[in-house]
Amino acid sequence: MPIGRLAKSTDVKVTTIRFYEQIGLLPEPSRTHSDRRVYDEAAVRRLAFIKHARQLGFSVDAIRDLLDLADHPERACEAANTIAQDQLQAVEAKIAQLEALRVELGRMVSTQCNGPAAKCRVIESLGNHDLCTQDHAAADRVSV
Repeated sequence: MPIGRLAKSTDVKVTTIRFYEQIGLLPEPSRTHSDRRVYDEAAVRRLAFIKHARQLGFSVDAIRDLLDLADHPERACEAANTIAQDQLQAVEAKIAQLEALRVELGRMVSTQCNGPAAKCRVIESLGNHDLCTQDHAAADRVSV
């Protein structure tokens, strides 16, 4: 199938497919005489694997390691367990950071300042981190 059909069947953009080929997650496809990419069902399965792993937040390097294990089914899967455990710990840390953000933002919003900006609790809190009750400094690296 051509790249457009692969993109449509997996709901992955053509540019993303090309990027995955460029960084080695997807093997270079065969090409027609007119130099157009041609993909098979193995590419569909591999791309679905990559997409699902990305949805679960795995890094490109972790996906590369997982694909290497998938390509060598005779290997022990201890490494896959470790990679998944590391990802779970990263997600749990992000959840804790987001919870700290939620609490702090809720506290700021609950002040309901209706006066001038000079007396606004939200503005005051943003200008002075010491007024915060939660340790959310690490949360600035969490994208939501």
